[in-house]
Amino acid sequence: MNQAECKGARRKIPRIFIHPQHDLHDRSACEDSQFSIPIIDLQAVSTDSNLRAKAIEKIQNACETWGFFQIVNHGIPKTDLEEMLAAIRRFHEQDADMKKEFYTRDLRNKTLFLSNFDLFQAPVVSWRDTFALVMDSIPPEPESLPVICRDIAMVYSKQVHRLGITLFELLSEGIGLNPNHLKDMECAERITIFGQYYPACPKPELTLGARSHSDADFMTILLQDQIGGLQVLHESQWVDVPPIPRALILNIGDFLQLLSNDKLKSVNHRVIAKQEGPRISVACFFRTEFFEPGDDLKCYGPIKEFLSEENPPMYKETTAQDFLKHYYSKGSGASALLHLKL
Repeated sequence: MNQAECKGARRKIPRIFIHPQHDLHDRSACEDSQFSIPIIDLQAVSTDSNLRAKAIEKIQNACETWGFFQIVNHGIPKTDLEEMLAAIRRFHEQDADMKKEFYTRDLRNKTLFLSNFDLFQAPVVSWRDTFALVMDSIPPEPESLPVICRDIAMVYSKQVHRLGITLFELLSEGIGLNPNHLKDMECAERITIFGQYYPACPKPELTLGARSHSDADFMTILLQDQIGGLQVLHESQWVDVPPIPRALILNIGDFLQLLSNDKLKSVNHRVIAKQEGPRISVACFFRTEFFEPGDDLKCYGPIKEFLSEENPPMYKETTAQDFLKHYYSKGSGASALLHLKL
Protein backbone atom coordinates (compact mmCIF):
# COMPACT_ATOMS: atom_id res chain seq x y z
CA MET A 1 0.00 0.00 0.00
CA ASN A 2 1.29 3.46 -0.89
CA GLN A 3 0.35 5.57 2.11
CA ALA A 4 0.97 8.83 0.30
CA GLU A 5 -2.19 8.06 -1.66
CA CYS A 6 -4.30 7.42 1.46
CA LYS A 7 -7.21 9.77 1.98
CA GLY A 8 -8.41 10.90 5.38
CA ALA A 9 -11.95 10.01 4.44
CA ARG A 10 -11.22 6.29 4.72
CA ARG A 11 -12.84 4.79 7.81
CA LYS A 12 -10.47 1.86 8.29
CA ILE A 13 -6.79 1.17 8.01
CA PRO A 14 -5.28 -2.11 6.73
CA ARG A 15 -4.53 -4.68 9.41
CA ILE A 16 -0.80 -4.58 8.73
CA PHE A 17 -0.71 -1.06 10.22
CA ILE A 18 -2.56 -1.94 13.44
CA HIS A 19 -0.15 -2.06 16.37
CA PRO A 20 -0.48 -4.06 19.60
CA GLN A 21 -2.34 -2.23 22.34
CA HIS A 22 0.67 -2.28 24.67
CA ASP A 23 2.52 -0.08 22.16
CA LEU A 24 -0.40 2.36 21.96
CA HIS A 25 -1.84 2.65 25.49
CA ASP A 26 0.44 5.57 26.42
CA ARG A 27 0.07 7.64 23.25
CA SER A 28 -0.48 10.79 25.30
CA ALA A 29 2.77 12.41 26.32
CA CYS A 30 3.61 13.26 29.91
CA GLU A 31 2.31 16.73 30.74
CA ASP A 32 4.54 17.19 33.80
CA SER A 33 5.90 20.74 33.53
CA GLN A 34 9.35 19.63 34.76
CA PHE A 35 9.94 17.81 31.46
CA SER A 36 11.01 20.08 28.64
CA ILE A 37 13.31 19.27 25.73
CA PRO A 38 16.46 21.42 26.03
CA ILE A 39 16.82 24.27 23.54
CA ILE A 40 20.40 25.35 22.79
CA ASP A 41 21.48 28.52 21.00
CA LEU A 42 24.43 28.08 18.63
CA GLN A 43 24.80 31.79 17.95
CA ALA A 44 28.49 32.68 17.41
CA VAL A 45 29.85 29.36 18.75
CA SER A 46 32.62 29.51 16.14
CA THR A 47 33.69 33.08 16.93
CA ASP A 48 32.96 33.78 20.61
CA SER A 49 34.81 31.58 23.11
CA ASN A 50 32.45 32.42 25.98
CA LEU A 51 29.33 31.54 24.00
CA ARG A 52 31.05 28.41 22.73
CA ALA A 53 31.87 27.27 26.27
CA LYS A 54 28.28 27.85 27.39
CA ALA A 55 26.91 25.93 24.41
CA ILE A 56 29.28 23.01 25.04
CA GLU A 57 28.18 22.79 28.67
CA LYS A 58 24.49 22.81 27.71
CA ILE A 59 25.01 20.25 24.94
CA GLN A 60 26.89 17.89 27.23
CA ASN A 61 24.19 18.16 29.90
CA ALA A 62 21.46 17.54 27.32
CA CYS A 63 23.29 14.51 25.92
CA GLU A 64 23.80 13.01 29.38
CA THR A 65 20.21 13.49 30.55
CA TRP A 66 18.06 13.51 27.41
CA GLY A 67 19.99 12.34 24.37
CA PHE A 68 17.87 14.93 22.50
CA PHE A 69 17.88 18.70 22.18
CA GLN A 70 16.71 21.42 19.83
CA ILE A 71 19.09 23.95 18.31
CA VAL A 72 18.41 27.49 17.16
CA ASN A 73 20.64 30.00 15.33
CA HIS A 74 22.31 27.07 13.60
CA GLY A 75 23.11 28.97 10.41
CA ILE A 76 20.80 27.29 7.90
CA PRO A 77 18.51 29.94 6.37
CA LYS A 78 14.77 29.82 7.01
CA THR A 79 14.07 29.80 3.27
CA ASP A 80 16.15 26.64 2.80
CA LEU A 81 14.45 24.88 5.71
CA GLU A 82 11.03 25.70 4.29
CA GLU A 83 12.00 24.73 0.75
CA MET A 84 13.43 21.39 1.89
CA LEU A 85 10.18 20.49 3.64
CA ALA A 86 8.17 21.67 0.64
CA ALA A 87 10.33 19.65 -1.77
CA ILE A 88 9.85 16.45 0.22
CA ARG A 89 6.11 17.03 0.23
CA ARG A 90 6.13 17.66 -3.53
CA PHE A 91 8.00 14.43 -4.14
CA HIS A 92 5.56 12.32 -2.13
CA GLU A 93 2.45 13.98 -3.54
CA GLN A 94 3.39 13.75 -7.20
CA ASP A 95 1.83 11.15 -9.45
CA ALA A 96 2.72 7.54 -8.62
CA ASP A 97 4.18 7.03 -12.10
CA MET A 98 6.76 9.73 -11.33
CA LYS A 99 7.78 8.10 -8.05
CA LYS A 100 7.91 4.48 -9.10
CA GLU A 101 11.23 4.83 -10.93
CA PHE A 102 12.81 5.45 -7.51
CA TYR A 103 11.07 2.56 -5.76
CA THR A 104 13.60 -0.02 -4.58
CA ARG A 105 14.58 -2.09 -1.54
CA ASP A 106 18.23 -2.28 -2.57
CA LEU A 107 19.90 -0.25 0.18
CA ARG A 108 23.03 0.14 -1.93
CA ASN A 109 21.19 2.60 -4.17
CA LYS A 110 21.83 6.32 -3.72
CA THR A 111 18.11 7.12 -4.03
CA LEU A 112 15.26 5.04 -2.62
CA PHE A 113 11.51 5.42 -2.33
CA LEU A 114 9.71 2.88 -0.18
CA SER A 115 7.27 2.29 2.65
CA ASN A 116 8.93 0.78 5.75
CA PHE A 117 12.43 -0.66 5.42
CA ASP A 118 11.34 -3.73 7.42
CA LEU A 119 8.07 -4.25 5.54
CA PHE A 120 8.69 -7.97 5.00
CA GLN A 121 10.18 -8.68 8.44
CA ALA A 122 8.12 -6.70 10.96
CA PRO A 123 4.85 -8.04 12.38
CA VAL A 124 3.31 -4.58 11.92
CA VAL A 125 4.46 -1.54 9.97
CA SER A 126 4.43 2.21 10.44
CA TRP A 127 2.13 4.83 8.89
CA ARG A 128 4.62 6.56 6.61
CA ASP A 129 6.48 6.61 3.30
CA THR A 130 10.18 7.42 2.95
CA PHE A 131 12.31 8.97 0.23
CA ALA A 132 15.99 8.42 1.01
CA LEU A 133 19.09 10.10 -0.42
CA VAL A 134 22.60 8.84 0.30
CA MET A 135 24.81 11.94 0.39
CA ASP A 136 28.30 10.59 1.16
CA SER A 137 31.69 12.16 0.56
CA ILE A 138 31.00 11.13 -3.04
CA PRO A 139 27.38 12.29 -3.46
CA PRO A 140 25.10 11.08 -6.23
CA GLU A 141 25.19 12.82 -9.56
CA PRO A 142 22.60 15.64 -9.52
CA GLU A 143 20.99 14.14 -12.63
CA SER A 144 20.14 11.00 -10.65
CA LEU A 145 17.99 12.94 -8.17
CA PRO A 146 14.33 13.76 -8.81
CA VAL A 147 13.98 17.12 -10.53
CA ILE A 148 11.24 18.05 -8.09
CA CYS A 149 13.69 18.23 -5.16
CA ARG A 150 17.13 18.10 -6.78
CA ASP A 151 18.45 21.61 -6.21
CA ILE A 152 17.42 22.04 -2.58
CA ALA A 153 18.55 18.50 -1.68
CA MET A 154 22.08 19.28 -2.88
CA VAL A 155 22.13 22.63 -1.07
CA TYR A 156 20.59 21.35 2.16
CA SER A 157 22.87 18.31 2.42
CA LYS A 158 25.95 20.55 2.22
CA GLN A 159 24.55 22.87 4.90
CA VAL A 160 23.75 19.97 7.23
CA HIS A 161 27.21 18.51 6.68
CA ARG A 162 28.83 21.81 7.73
CA LEU A 163 26.55 22.02 10.76
CA GLY A 164 27.33 18.40 11.62
CA ILE A 165 31.07 19.11 11.67
CA THR A 166 30.48 22.00 14.10
CA LEU A 167 28.31 19.83 16.34
CA PHE A 168 30.84 16.98 16.38
CA GLU A 169 33.48 19.53 17.43
CA LEU A 170 31.28 20.72 20.30
CA LEU A 171 30.46 17.15 21.32
CA SER A 172 34.17 16.22 21.25
CA GLU A 173 35.08 19.12 23.50
CA GLY A 174 32.17 18.35 25.83
CA ILE A 175 33.51 14.86 26.55
CA GLY A 176 37.08 16.06 27.00
CA LEU A 177 38.53 15.30 23.58
CA ASN A 178 40.30 17.37 20.96
CA PRO A 179 37.68 19.27 18.90
CA ASN A 180 38.57 17.26 15.78
CA HIS A 181 38.51 13.83 17.42
CA LEU A 182 35.06 12.64 16.30
CA LYS A 183 35.47 14.27 12.91
CA ASP A 184 38.82 12.49 12.45
CA MET A 185 37.02 9.23 13.24
CA GLU A 186 34.88 9.99 10.15
CA CYS A 187 31.69 10.50 12.15
CA ALA A 188 30.71 13.33 9.80
CA GLU A 189 31.77 11.57 6.61
CA ARG A 190 28.52 9.90 5.52
CA ILE A 191 24.98 11.27 5.56
CA THR A 192 21.73 9.64 4.57
CA ILE A 193 18.66 11.87 4.29
CA PHE A 194 15.19 10.48 4.94
CA GLY A 195 12.34 12.60 3.62
CA GLN A 196 9.45 11.21 5.67
CA TYR A 197 5.77 11.58 4.75
CA TYR A 198 3.17 10.71 7.40
CA PRO A 199 -0.32 10.93 5.83
CA ALA A 200 -3.34 12.04 7.84
CA CYS A 201 -4.60 8.89 9.54
CA PRO A 202 -8.33 8.14 9.97
CA LYS A 203 -7.60 5.87 12.97
CA PRO A 204 -4.50 7.30 14.67
CA GLU A 205 -5.27 5.46 17.89
CA LEU A 206 -4.54 2.14 16.12
CA THR A 207 -1.13 2.81 14.59
CA LEU A 208 2.15 4.71 14.84
CA GLY A 209 4.05 6.88 12.40
CA ALA A 210 7.28 5.37 13.72
CA ARG A 211 7.63 2.68 16.36
CA SER A 212 9.79 3.17 19.45
CA HIS A 213 13.43 2.97 18.39
CA SER A 214 16.87 4.46 18.81
CA ASP A 215 19.00 5.47 15.81
CA ALA A 216 21.80 3.17 14.59
CA ASP A 217 24.11 6.04 13.66
CA PHE A 218 26.45 8.56 15.27
CA MET A 219 24.04 11.50 15.30
CA THR A 220 20.79 12.59 13.67
CA ILE A 221 19.75 16.12 12.73
CA LEU A 222 16.00 16.40 12.18
CA LEU A 223 13.91 19.09 10.52
CA GLN A 224 10.19 18.79 11.25
CA ASP A 225 7.16 20.77 10.18
CA GLN A 226 4.60 22.27 12.56
CA ILE A 227 2.27 19.24 12.79
CA GLY A 228 4.14 17.61 15.68
CA GLY A 229 3.99 13.99 16.79
CA LEU A 230 7.63 13.25 17.69
CA GLN A 231 8.03 11.94 21.24
CA VAL A 232 11.11 11.06 23.31
CA LEU A 233 11.25 8.47 26.08
CA HIS A 234 12.55 10.27 29.18
CA GLU A 235 12.51 8.80 32.68
CA SER A 236 10.11 6.08 31.47
CA GLN A 237 7.62 8.63 30.14
CA TRP A 238 6.91 9.86 26.62
CA VAL A 239 7.59 13.58 26.18
CA ASP A 240 6.52 15.65 23.16
CA VAL A 241 9.18 17.41 21.09
CA PRO A 242 7.22 20.54 20.22
CA PRO A 243 7.82 22.10 16.80
CA ILE A 244 9.75 25.38 17.04
CA PRO A 245 9.92 27.51 13.89
CA ARG A 246 13.39 27.37 12.27
CA ALA A 247 14.76 25.01 14.95
CA LEU A 248 16.45 21.69 14.26
CA ILE A 249 16.44 18.65 16.54
CA LEU A 250 19.58 16.70 17.35
CA ASN A 251 19.72 13.25 18.89
CA ILE A 252 22.61 10.99 19.78
CA GLY A 253 22.81 7.64 17.97
CA ASP A 254 23.82 4.19 19.22
CA PHE A 255 27.33 4.36 17.78
CA LEU A 256 28.11 7.60 19.61
CA GLN A 257 26.90 6.11 22.89
CA LEU A 258 29.20 3.16 22.19
CA LEU A 259 32.21 5.34 21.32
CA SER A 260 31.68 7.62 24.34
CA ASN A 261 31.39 4.67 26.75
CA ASP A 262 27.97 5.93 27.89
CA LYS A 263 29.01 9.58 28.27
CA LEU A 264 26.46 10.38 25.54
CA LYS A 265 23.02 8.74 25.53
CA SER A 266 21.08 7.28 22.62
CA VAL A 267 17.42 7.14 23.62
CA ASN A 268 14.22 5.74 22.20
CA HIS A 269 11.81 7.96 20.35
CA ARG A 270 8.71 7.49 18.19
CA VAL A 271 6.19 9.35 16.05
CA ILE A 272 2.48 9.06 16.83
CA ALA A 273 -0.03 9.04 13.98
CA LYS A 274 -2.43 11.96 13.72
CA GLN A 275 -5.68 12.85 12.01
CA GLU A 276 -4.00 16.06 10.90
CA GLY A 277 -1.55 15.80 8.08
CA PRO A 278 0.47 15.14 6.22
CA ARG A 279 3.38 15.50 8.64
CA ILE A 280 6.69 16.09 6.86
CA SER A 281 10.14 15.63 8.36
CA VAL A 282 13.70 15.46 7.05
CA ALA A 283 16.08 13.30 9.08
CA CYS A 284 19.81 13.48 8.33
CA PHE A 285 21.70 10.47 9.70
CA PHE A 286 25.46 10.74 10.21
CA ARG A 287 26.29 7.08 9.91
CA THR A 288 28.76 4.30 9.36
CA GLU A 289 28.98 2.56 6.00
CA PHE A 290 27.62 -0.94 5.66
CA PHE A 291 28.11 -1.82 2.02
CA GLU A 292 31.54 -0.54 0.99
CA PRO A 293 34.17 -3.31 0.71
CA GLY A 294 36.46 -3.42 3.73
CA ASP A 295 34.33 -1.30 6.04
CA ASP A 296 32.89 -4.38 7.70
CA LEU A 297 36.39 -5.02 9.10
CA LYS A 298 36.49 -1.71 10.96
CA CYS A 299 35.71 -2.13 14.65
CA TYR A 300 33.90 0.35 16.85
CA GLY A 301 34.25 0.41 20.60
CA PRO A 302 34.75 2.82 23.51
CA ILE A 303 37.37 5.48 22.70
CA LYS A 304 40.67 4.54 24.36
CA GLU A 305 41.13 7.96 25.96
CA PHE A 306 38.13 7.27 28.20
CA LEU A 307 39.39 3.97 29.55
CA SER A 308 41.33 3.21 32.71
CA GLU A 309 41.21 0.84 35.68
CA GLU A 310 38.67 3.17 37.28
CA ASN A 311 36.71 3.54 34.02
CA PRO A 312 36.68 0.20 32.22
CA PRO A 313 34.94 -0.28 28.86
CA MET A 314 31.17 -0.69 29.09
CA TYR A 315 30.91 -2.43 25.70
CA LYS A 316 32.64 -4.98 23.50
CA GLU A 317 33.92 -3.84 20.13
CA THR A 318 31.77 -4.55 17.08
CA THR A 319 31.83 -4.03 13.35
CA ALA A 320 29.22 -1.85 11.71
CA GLN A 321 28.05 -4.87 9.77
CA ASP A 322 27.48 -7.03 12.84
CA PHE A 323 25.83 -4.24 14.79
CA LEU A 324 23.42 -3.33 12.01
CA LYS A 325 22.47 -6.96 11.42
CA HIS A 326 21.54 -7.23 15.09
CA TYR A 327 19.78 -3.83 15.05
CA TYR A 328 17.46 -4.80 12.20
CA SER A 329 16.79 -8.31 13.48
CA LYS A 330 15.94 -7.48 17.10
CA GLY A 331 12.72 -5.57 16.38
CA SER A 332 11.66 -2.34 18.08
CA GLY A 333 11.98 -1.52 21.75
CA ALA A 334 15.14 -2.73 23.51
CA SER A 335 18.47 -1.06 22.75
CA ALA A 336 20.70 -2.79 20.19
CA LEU A 337 23.63 -1.98 22.49
CA LEU A 338 22.51 -4.38 25.22
CA HIS A 339 24.07 -7.42 23.57
CA LEU A 340 27.46 -5.65 23.60
CA LYS A 341 27.40 -4.84 27.31
CA LEU A 342 30.32 -6.16 29.34
